Amino acid sequence: MIIGVIGGGQLARMLAMAGHPWAHRFVFLDPAPDACAGPLGELITAPYDCERALLQLAEQTDVVTFDFENVPARSLEFLAGRVPVYPGARALGVAQDRLHEKALFHELGMATADFVAVAGAAALPRAVAELGLPAVLKTRTQGYDGKGQWLLRGPEDVAAAGRALGDQLALLEKLVPFDREVSLIAVRGRDGAVACYPLSENTHRDGMLHTTVCRPGDALQAVAEAQTHRLLDALDYVGVLAVEFFQVGTELLANEFAPRVHNSGHWTIEGAETSQFENHLRAILGLPLGSTRARGAHAMLNLIGAMPDAARVLAISGAHLHDYGKEPRPGRKVGHITIACPEQGLALPLELLAL
Repeated sequence: MIIGVIGGGQLARMLAMAGHPWAHRFVFLDPAPDACAGPLGELITAPYDCERALLQLAEQTDVVTFDFENVPARSLEFLAGRVPVYPGARALGVAQDRLHEKALFHELGMATADFVAVAGAAALPRAVAELGLPAVLKTRTQGYDGKGQWLLRGPEDVAAAGRALGDQLALLEKLVPFDREVSLIAVRGRDGAVACYPLSENTHRDGMLHTTVCRPGDALQAVAEAQTHRLLDALDYVGVLAVEFFQVGTELLANEFAPRVHNSGHWTIEGAETSQFENHLRAILGLPLGSTRARGAHAMLNLIGAMPDAARVLAISGAHLHDYGKEPRPGRKVGHITIACPEQGLALPLELLAL
């Protein structure tokens, strides 16, 4: 099979690595000539909405997927009817607009933080008066890794965020005093079968995921699975999807979902019987889903900006280093480390956190 991927970043790269043992071939569409997935297949260098390039992708492949949610939904609509595309344009379109995303959560009975729609900077003071502070202002679209978000604690923050927001549409969300942030990675096949990985706990730095720790047997696993199952069915979803939640006491508040393989699921490469990447391929190809059982407790550390010394990482017992082959740059995800953890006390090893 020849699999097309719109996007050529590290997620596309890891999808290809999961597919190569089955002799699958990959074609990537990405505007960057040095896209890090390029060495693992054919790279079409063009904008994501270039019809000529999309036609070439459709003609060369048996099925198409994508590796991040800022791909234009209209590109998937253009491909529809020419080649199977999973996940579909509806799931992508909902995930791209925070207001539509929140509306779907509420329709499905999934609780969220309180929020108010904001029609540009001129409407921000009224929204603040209605919702109160502290709050988080988020653009409705193009938000990723903390981009397009402002924490508002006082009048000076409101004024600065308004200047940055301009005429963009946004949401103002009440700041949630959560106990922890968790995510559920799930996969749904073409036949509607669903499998979920163990709930994982996430920590962020500067709006970017820093660490994920998989905790098999989490008390809120069933709650997260029930909510995610409703979301998958409502979207008639095919592939891997991640839902991020805030835990407040014994309640889960849905924050957002990502219609793709997800950073918080990287631990599954070494830590689960079937990685999220293999299961995404199984789903979009119409194959039986693989077991999502965790091989004990595992954790993942993102590498931001630059790669550490490989010898130093690999000297740590249980550590696995993944280098995405990207040029170092401040704020850029260049790799990650996964590591097996003791079943009790799932703190990351101090030597790993010191990298």
